[in-house]
Amino acid sequence: MKQIALSLSLAGLAFVMTAIWGGPLLRILRHYKIGKIIRVEEPGHHGVKMGTPTMGGVMFIFPVLLLSGLLNAVALIGVQSGGVGRSILVPMAVMVGFAVLGAVDDWEGIHGKRKGDGMRARTKFLFQVILALATAYVLKYQMDVPDLYLPGLFFEVELGWLYVPIASFIIVAESNAINFTDGLDGLAGLIAATAIGAFGGIALMQEQVYLARFCFILVGALFGFLWFNVHPAELFMGDTGSLSLGAVLAVIALMTGQWLMLLVIGIIPLSEILSVVIQIGYFKLTKGKRFFKMAPIHLHFELLGWSETQVVQRFWLIGLMAALIGIGLSQV
Repeated sequence: MKQIALSLSLAGLAFVMTAIWGGPLLRILRHYKIGKIIRVEEPGHHGVKMGTPTMGGVMFIFPVLLLSGLLNAVALIGVQSGGVGRSILVPMAVMVGFAVLGAVDDWEGIHGKRKGDGMRARTKFLFQVILALATAYVLKYQMDVPDLYLPGLFFEVELGWLYVPIASFIIVAESNAINFTDGLDGLAGLIAATAIGAFGGIALMQEQVYLARFCFILVGALFGFLWFNVHPAELFMGDTGSLSLGAVLAVIALMTGQWLMLLVIGIIPLSEILSVVIQIGYFKLTKGKRFFKMAPIHLHFELLGWSETQVVQRFWLIGLMAALIGIGLSQV
């Protein structure tokens, strides 16, 4: 109970820290004209979002790194015996690595040579794979995290060397899944916060205290970001935020050994990335026909007549119920 209270208190502190520096960050982004460029094929009403400050992921990334680093400073420098607090170094490093990659992509799309497009997809994917492989190797051979837990089984399922490619795939896939989810005001932030909170609860039940604290700090910071990101959004997280959020969510799930629950807890990001895969595959197979009106799937529902807030709220309700179900299944 004490750990739960502390974790929730840290979430509240992270929320306050993020909300306080949100205003100054907005002024900085506007000063340097770091504004979103909207694709011409998106629904027409999205045009009003043109120029809205982006790269807002730094709004929650900096407070998370600062608060997590200070909270675990003793363990991180190795003074505490066992150094269990050092377990958060991996998600913190992943957050920074993917945030830098996303920031480069955002900057290229705003002021770079490929204005409006960002980094080449192959280049970005290559860097994602490199970062994911390095992370998976550390998780497997340096941290010795559990390979896999299955509902109904009371033992760890050993995957051996297969763990590294599987974990790498999960990290890259989840990073892109949250990136695809980030298309409507507040959607990616709400979905990611719910999923990360769910895995934070699982970590608490596994007595991974440091990991749980990190999760709830991130959830609190995301709520602070959402203060500025809910409809009508004053800023967007950009790839700076979405790529790092997805990768961190995957790493947290891998560290609990309950990464299979991403299929349930992360049902919305899974649906988003699958809709893109289905749309592209169907388009190629039928030589020009579309399976959805537009992909990712949140745009499909907008074109069906749902308002932006309806899509966000309904997707979040599904994500919340899926998170509750996932937590329950993880304890079977």
